[in-house]
Amino acid sequence: MELKTARLTVLVDPAKKKAFEALCASQDVTPSQVVRRLIRDYLVHHGVSFVPSGLEDAEEAPPRR
Repeated sequence: MELKTARLTVLVDPAKKKAFEALCASQDVTPSQVVRRLIRDYLVHHGVSFVPSGLEDAEEAPPRR
């Protein structure tokens, strides 16, 4: 899990935002959790390695794939 965060501003159609928020609520997850998972899965799908922020110096944190 990431220990640090950064803001990402995304512009979407208001109707899609409302539907997305309703779906997230029905699944008991926040929109931020879903977006973070989508970004993580996209990076993995494209073979991009990363170490979650805040864990760069931790020896037990291998690069995520």
